[in-house]
Parts: sequence; structure tokens; C-alpha cells
Amino acid sequence: MLKSLLAGVGIVALAFTATAYAETSDAPTSQAIAQFVPHPSGRATRFDFSHWDQALDFFVLELGPSLRENAFRPDADVGSRLVYGHTSRYRLEGNRVVFSMLEPEVIETLTEYRKDLEHIGNTVDIGSMPRNEQLAFWINLHNVAMVEQIARAYPVRQPRSIKIDGRSLDEAPILTIRGVALSPRDIRTRIVYPNWKEPNVIYGFFRGEIGGPSLQSNAFNGENVGALLELSANEFVNSLRGVQSSGDTLLVSEIYEEARPFFFADWPESLREHIRHHADDDVQSILAKTGPVNASIYEHDIADLAGGERTPIYSNVESCGGAGGGQTGMGDCSPISSRIPQNVLRFVQERSVKVNALIKRGRLGRVIIGQTDADGNPVEVE
Repeated sequence: MLKSLLAGVGIVALAFTATAYAETSDAPTSQAIAQFVPHPSGRATRFDFSHWDQALDFFVLELGPSLRENAFRPDADVGSRLVYGHTSRYRLEGNRVVFSMLEPEVIETLTEYRKDLEHIGNTVDIGSMPRNEQLAFWINLHNVAMVEQIARAYPVRQPRSIKIDGRSLDEAPILTIRGVALSPRDIRTRIVYPNWKEPNVIYGFFRGEIGGPSLQSNAFNGENVGALLELSANEFVNSLRGVQSSGDTLLVSEIYEEARPFFFADWPESLREHIRHHADDDVQSILAKTGPVNASIYEHDIADLAGGERTPIYSNVESCGGAGGGQTGMGDCSPISSRIPQNVLRFVQERSVKVNALIKRGRLGRVIIGQTDADGNPVEVE
């Protein structure tokens, strides 16, 4: 479906409301959370996330690394003073989820998969698994739940406006593992952040917003989790939504404030060192010219194609159809005419311009290599 959109085939957006979970409990106790503290048994057990891997390939659209250029404000649609779709200066950074294209059966599949992951968590002692397997499980569970709930609430401009039983999506106990009701924030700040020393784990968690780390087009697993977190960290740190400057002040994302108690106790030096580890030349230059740190960058708009809204304006687009794109040996094309929402079409066109710029600069490409030790075993993320 996504491939068809990029070829010019339109998909009509569908609207849903967020599922209201009956379970409303106070925050989990420390005793309840303690059962999730890693205590690997030494057994080489592995999780299979291949279904999530296939789903991500279907509905994640990659935008590539940041050009570190503010996106211009788009013009109003013809015959209107209104601008539909994304207008944020960060809109061409980070990957996108095609929420407006997710049909009811796809959303129900997401719900079933989330339930399957919960069942695994209720059946298997997650804490006894190898550390990388545990980390991949928690990241994937968090992200599946976020995508599912946003898809059910769609169209929505900002995911933080979604309420489930009166609580924000990030704070709502939408998951239950071993009798413990967990919110997405609980998974990040009460399970993963306290039990992993590597700050790169910050970048595994999708928040549904442009300002946060990207949802990757590959599922995390025990073999690739370290490499995929490194890739995500490099993209985020070197983006405008990650690091900027104002005078002699280093401006960083608000996500670092949440992670500060766990990874950056010696703030701001420990944060600066972390950023320096991932920084390209442009960000290295910013680090060298700045002193104080202010965690103030964030964009709450949804990380989708349409800006979380419907548009009454559609465009007719022709694309090649039929087997092999409908092309003959002479290079002819049998055109198929489709109607695409103007906000989606504009975003796809803007993405195309960015991709061409990346190609000219030799910056397009994505390589994930899982790190292994001398025996060929995945290197653990500590």
C-alpha cells in the first residue's frame, strides 16, 4: 500500500476513537516492578519478532538523515487560505508512520499482536531472558502499543491529546504484564532506564511525535538491538530536533530531561559527552562553541504523512499500473488515475526533494550490522 502511494495511488484516510481500557490503577509499586529487573538465567532463548518486522516494513516511511535545514512554510492550497498537513520546520526529519492509510483490519491486527506480546510477557519470565532479548521485548511492546493506540485515535494532530480513561496516552496503563498495569512511560522510566547503563536505549522508544526518536523500519531483536539503537541515536543527535544552539547555549531535546536522572547525573557534562560520541561535524562545531545546556527542543505534532488531519482537497495522480508497472519493452505505461489527499501528496513530494538532496550529497543509505563477540554471539547492551 505504501509503495502504491509513492507510485501515485491514493488511499482514503479512516477515523477511529481510542480504546477505553477498563483497568485504572495507581502507578505500579516498586515491589511489583522488581520482578522485571534483569536476572538472566544463562539460557540462550530468543524471541521472534518477524511479524512486527514485516508490519514496520509496510507502514514506516523513512525520511533519511537530517539535512539540518529548516523546512520552509508551505503555501496555502489553491483557492484557499488554509494550509493542510504538516507545517512544522522539523517535518522532514525522522521516519513517518502511515496512520492515515491503516485500514480497520490492519488496526485489529495490531491489537491482536499487542495482546500476543502481553501473553508472552505473562507466560515467560522476561527478566530471566538474555539482556538483549529483554530490551528488544520492552522496546517492541512499547512501540506496538503506541502505534496501535494512535491508529485507533486517528485522525489526531498531537498524540499527547489522546486520553484513555482520563489519562494521557503516555501515562495510561494500557498494558498488563504479570498482573502489573504498565503505561508506556512506566516501561521507559521504571523498567528500561533504571536497568540499562547505555544511554542509547533512549532512542528505541517511539512516542508518535515528530520531536521524538523515529520508529525504525526494522523490529528490534536480540541480535540487532545494539546496532539499531546506535543508528537511531546518530540520526537523532544530528537532527535539528535533537541539537541546536542559541548564542552560547546548547539547545537539546526535551527527551534528555526525562532521561537525565538515569544517564546524565553529571549534567551537563555527561550529556555533552554522549552527544559528542554521536555528533557529525556540524554538531561537533556547536558543542565547541556552546556552554550552558537547555533541554527545550520538542515538536508534539504527530509523526505521520498528513499532519493528523483530513483535507477536503484531493489531487488526481497518474501512475503506471499492471504487472511490472504496466511498462512495455518500449517504455510505455498504462496509466492508473488515483485521488490522493493534497496534504499527503505535498508531503511525499517534499520528501522526494529531500531524498534527491541526500543523494547529491552522498548521504543516502542505511546499514545495520549486529555486533558480535569472538564466539559470534550478539554483544549485550549493558
